[in-house]
Amino acid sequence: MTAQGWWIPPETPRSNPESPNPETGFRAIKAAIEQVTQPVFLVKSGDEVAAARGGSILIGDVQSEKKRIENSLYRPLLAYSPALHPENLGDPVFKKRNGLRYAYIAGAMANGITSVKMVEEAGRAGMLGFFGAAGLSLPEVADALEQLQKASRDAGGFPFGFNLIHSPNEPDLEMALADLYLKRGLTRISASAFMDMTLPLIYFRVKGIRRDPQGNIVCPNKVFAKVSRLEVARKFFSPPPEKLLAQLLEKRMITKEEADLARLIPVAEELTAEADSGGHTDNRPAISLLPTMLALRDELAAKYRYEQPLCVGLGGGIATPESAAAAFAMGAAYILTGSVNQACVEAGTSEIVRKMLAEARQADVIMAPAADMFELGVKVQVLKRGTMFPFRAAKLYEMYCKHSCFEEIPEPQQKMLERDFFRCSFQEEWDKTKKFFAQRDPAQILRAEKDSKHKMALVFRSYLGQSSRWATSGEPSRVIDYQIWCGPALGAFNEWAKGSFLEKPENRKTVTVAMNLLFGASVVTRANWLRCQNVILPAGAGKFSPTDLSKIRELIEN
Repeated sequence: MTAQGWWIPPETPRSNPESPNPETGFRAIKAAIEQVTQPVFLVKSGDEVAAARGGSILIGDVQSEKKRIENSLYRPLLAYSPALHPENLGDPVFKKRNGLRYAYIAGAMANGITSVKMVEEAGRAGMLGFFGAAGLSLPEVADALEQLQKASRDAGGFPFGFNLIHSPNEPDLEMALADLYLKRGLTRISASAFMDMTLPLIYFRVKGIRRDPQGNIVCPNKVFAKVSRLEVARKFFSPPPEKLLAQLLEKRMITKEEADLARLIPVAEELTAEADSGGHTDNRPAISLLPTMLALRDELAAKYRYEQPLCVGLGGGIATPESAAAAFAMGAAYILTGSVNQACVEAGTSEIVRKMLAEARQADVIMAPAADMFELGVKVQVLKRGTMFPFRAAKLYEMYCKHSCFEEIPEPQQKMLERDFFRCSFQEEWDKTKKFFAQRDPAQILRAEKDSKHKMALVFRSYLGQSSRWATSGEPSRVIDYQIWCGPALGAFNEWAKGSFLEKPENRKTVTVAMNLLFGASVVTRANWLRCQNVILPAGAGKFSPTDLSKIRELIEN
């Protein structure tokens, strides 16, 4: 170990003069690293490494300085790490632009799993939450929006957003949601599952755009894209397509000024590179996906010269302090979590599902057909442990591909579907499906009455859609059919939390989990900075274990 300079002790005596300074040993070094609001000084103490507190350092040529320095209290400096408060992680532009203390997003999980309470708790803590609007009816979304707007007003104002998921089978619903958000004054949406730009998405982004008195472009509505493919990310980081702007102008949904200004802005300024996540995912590896998205950001920022910087965050696989630290180290503007939040007490799901999730391992997930894009063969990542859903869903898709109508399916398989899947006759299940679409999208019924294959698809989709509702409501007779969106990240979190207070789902709270990841990322990062200076740390000194929220707050407020 080579000294880099000198550590100079503080001039004023410490409050506890009996405590050695510097101090050797595992506990002293670990404690120093975890004091994230204070710099870490590792100095040479005899033949050992010691942690020094306070004082100052003199960086330079140790040999030449040694001739000048005669004070025996000076110690050779082996390594140094600056303070790293969790609020300093991530891109300051992203945090300032969105009024956040922490570069942390609680991502939208459908059917209200990312609940009103979860979004509120995240917002009050200086983070950003997106309500999981996908799969809910328009009145349900409107009610949740009203609740969150009131909660935000009562708390003095905190940022939040709602999900807008691409709905190729229900374009009217997608537009109705965009219209609702605009009318109610919602300014942030999380755009997910988009393969191309759509009229509702561009309408939300462009409506209300203007110039301020100084001539700067003001975009009241922000789109947070969630993508895993480069070609889709390119569309989000580019100006809105001319074709869609022309349609909006023709329909008189936007003004000419709004269309003109829209050509100077990207569809999204914030983009989440979605790696191997729960739900809709392409199972992309984060370590290769994020750098590619960052390079695209730089390319398009240079090409279009936008007024506002573009930001890229990372989601999918963020479940431990190490993964959070890795994301920030690679240049993520923020991190987005999903699966780990689903097991939290604020999640809009059932106790039995939280328990199942808390027991999941990394290999306990699998891809299964998606309800919203069933006919396209799109899949979602779900929990396979304790449920037969992924295998039953795969069976339904196989039958859909093989047969043109339900009646064409061999009779033994028909009976199996009616007995085990629908628990009623196909006709009875169709009658229930019709009632659902009569309110949601009546055009689907008209099409199904003319197209037997589409009718079969709607009934199969009904099972897939209900399976997630059975899970969130905790329907006891349908445990075997639970559809639980989940990525392998949750297994990593469970392994990290094993043996701690966070092992039990009743102790998992959104902000507690978030602050453990953020604070832990600061600790892990500081330990790595020290290692990069060729210092061998005691085994485990740079590890961070689950810690009570009150203790974390005590450490960051000192």
